[in-house]
Amino acid sequence: MCRVASADGIKHIVATPHCNDEFAYDRDRYAEMMGDLYDLAGGRLTFSLGCDFHFSHDNIRGVLENPHRYTIYGSNYLLVEFSDFGITPEQRRCLQELGTVGIVPIITHPERNQVLLRHPEMVLEMADQGCVVQVTANSFTGFWGARSQKMAEWLLKLEAVHVIATDAHDPIHRRPVLSYARNTVAKLAGVKVANALADANPAAIVAGQHLPYQPTVR
Repeated sequence: MCRVASADGIKHIVATPHCNDEFAYDRDRYAEMMGDLYDLAGGRLTFSLGCDFHFSHDNIRGVLENPHRYTIYGSNYLLVEFSDFGITPEQRRCLQELGTVGIVPIITHPERNQVLLRHPEMVLEMADQGCVVQVTANSFTGFWGARSQKMAEWLLKLEAVHVIATDAHDPIHRRPVLSYARNTVAKLAGVKVANALADANPAAIVAGQHLPYQPTVR
């Protein structure tokens, strides 16, 4: 995966182990493993440790008690993944509550979430509330199907996308590749926006800074 990413021009990867009912999140162990990643990459890539944080009741309690255990290292940004089966009013309230402890939620792949596909206006409301919206890169190229592609394009048109990310899982099927989606976004919204979503905003997140590109949702 490191070789694939490097060949595509990627310079930095945020490693995001899951935190859900299936996978226990051991931050200390993962931090130790980061050294192996650096060695394997041979200097071609740098890394940050984050978390694919599933927005469940127990997890929400955990992040409110110890937010920096789950955020992208060195930042206040938290990658939030909602269930495909339901998003409760309580969860949406807790999403806002994260701001009280200084956390900026990044809503991951809303264009692939079954609830948000049925209620896309919810994504716009989250963006208006200060959440960062992250779309999976290959949703723009049709990998996840026409429905997800259509929603990704809709969010982009309404200026409700802040970041595109690979959400890579392996070097063959779900690869760490951004270039194709970046080119597609450039055709749809212009090179400036494509550069912001693929480079400037992700770099700011990793550095723990405010996003340089903050569109106003139409």
